[in-house]
Amino acid sequence: AVLALNSIQSKPNLLLIYIVTALFAAVDGLQRPSMDAILPRLVGHAELPAASALMGLRAQFGVIIGPAIGGVIIAAFSVTTGFAVDIFSFVISLILLARVGSVPPAEHTEKPSLAAFLEGVRYAKSRQDLLGTYLIDLAAMFFAMPTALIPFWVDYLNAPWALGLLYAAVTIGALFTILTSSWMPRYKFHGRAIILAAIGWGLAIACAGLVHSLPFVFIFLVLAGASDEVSALFRQTIWNQTIPDQLRGRLAGINLLSYSVGPLAGQLRAASMASATSLTFSVTSGGIICIIAVILLALALPKLRHYNAETNEHAVAERAIRKARDENNP
Repeated sequence: AVLALNSIQSKPNLLLIYIVTALFAAVDGLQRPSMDAILPRLVGHAELPAASALMGLRAQFGVIIGPAIGGVIIAAFSVTTGFAVDIFSFVISLILLARVGSVPPAEHTEKPSLAAFLEGVRYAKSRQDLLGTYLIDLAAMFFAMPTALIPFWVDYLNAPWALGLLYAAVTIGALFTILTSSWMPRYKFHGRAIILAAIGWGLAIACAGLVHSLPFVFIFLVLAGASDEVSALFRQTIWNQTIPDQLRGRLAGINLLSYSVGPLAGQLRAASMASATSLTFSVTSGGIICIIAVILLALALPKLRHYNAETNEHAVAERAIRKARDENNP
């Protein structure tokens, strides 16, 4: 609403746009851990992989369709109309959320505090398989995140018209993975899938940097997005199937940090290296270093490498707890 009012001014306030954007990001930081924590309490243990894929579909669909609808509305009407439609969509969301019944807090849940957060960090460090999911994602994003270079990439390819196409490529790949994810609930070696998918991400990014043809760059970025989404879905499944309810919110906060810090630091690395060397070297070397880092982490974290959803002690324990809870609350 603030942005809508700002847009009707003869000289919209640029600083206000930055402030509202920062506030939106902060509020989203409160929402994301809550959504991640509530999903396993609403869905059965065996259905969590499919539920994670559905949540991923929601996110990726929004990334593609949202800006497209916004662009059409702005082009056909005005920026103010676009904001007005956005306000209406938020009102609908609030009405739907109000109809969702409250979920009681997990037993033995402590009040939020620094000590509680540190307990979550200690728990993550105590589990090699869980720690590995964070570290591999951070490595993949830090070394091989090319988003900041895309505007310069299209100029390098003499195709400035393809800016939106390359921005959408990773999301298109992720959407393809989600739409073909029916095999994932049957695959039990989640750690192995995360490792291989992260290597696939690095390999696709490295190949994208080596080629000098727009169609091939687009294809490799699509493959990178598909690989990254495989990793994301299996990471989410490990978190949902193995983390105790009383720790879920704290670890969702750590997860949010990894999601935000990794890509942002990765874009800084990519831009700095491209400035010091070249765009091709920055992208290609980043992908290669990503592969090396993931392989080293996989060798250092055998419990992640050998993770089996059917036999992992934490997954078995959580499955038993949720089965007992479901039997007591039919």
